[in-house]
Amino acid sequence: MSKRRKRLEEFAAHRSKPVLILYFALRLIVGALLVYHIIRGNYESAFTCLLALVLFVLPSLIERRLHIDLPNTLEIIILLFIFAAEILGELQSYYLTYPYWDTMLHTTCGFLTAAIGFSMIDILNRDSRIKFNLSPVYCAVAAFCFSMTVGVLWEFWEFTMDRLLHMDMQKDTIIHAFYSTALDPAMQNIAVPVEGITDVIVNGKSLGLGGYLDIGLYDTMEDLFVNFIGAVVFSVIGYFYVKHRGKGKVARQFIPTLTEDPPKET
Repeated sequence: MSKRRKRLEEFAAHRSKPVLILYFALRLIVGALLVYHIIRGNYESAFTCLLALVLFVLPSLIERRLHIDLPNTLEIIILLFIFAAEILGELQSYYLTYPYWDTMLHTTCGFLTAAIGFSMIDILNRDSRIKFNLSPVYCAVAAFCFSMTVGVLWEFWEFTMDRLLHMDMQKDTIIHAFYSTALDPAMQNIAVPVEGITDVIVNGKSLGLGGYLDIGLYDTMEDLFVNFIGAVVFSVIGYFYVKHRGKGKVARQFIPTLTEDPPKET
């Protein structure tokens, strides 16, 4: 039996039918898009498709390398999240077509990263070989902090790409008022209001935006706020999961666990 076939059988053996159907369906769609964009010469879009295909493999790779088991619900959401972010968001321009698409993804990301952060602590908490007994409050707070840290690091990444590669990952927002101490003629640190803005003129040319163009600040803060909401929601779920010694049915659908008998390396 070839090594590739053996890995495929191992992959299928540990997953439910819905996960397998979704996994192969998404790979088929993205693979077809990859060929399409290569033929059309859209190499940037082709790279996005290739990146998505690589990301699809990560959950199974993490399971095999770290000897953990991802719940089917968590794996389904991860696969859909990758497809929604890379293919629908980037290639199909859902970020622009649907104003709350990015907000939805950041909220989901906050929830998922809190689950991952929580699982790392829960694994230590349950390991009989380690004298480690953390309170439910500590586990919840640690999961929340982990999620928020990931959210902040992602915003750092967006800012870096915008700054160095002249991208627009931190999307702009049209606003009609702002307040700035830089406009205080007395320089006494008093915020001067600028309200009722209806247009922006750049190099003598009207942009016709209907307001002032905020460069990324509102988008960044909104992303962090919805990440905060997702993190809080799962942290509360995780708190009761630990408090009742792993009896929470909802939390179990999102918390990775160690496999009972890790496969030996050959």
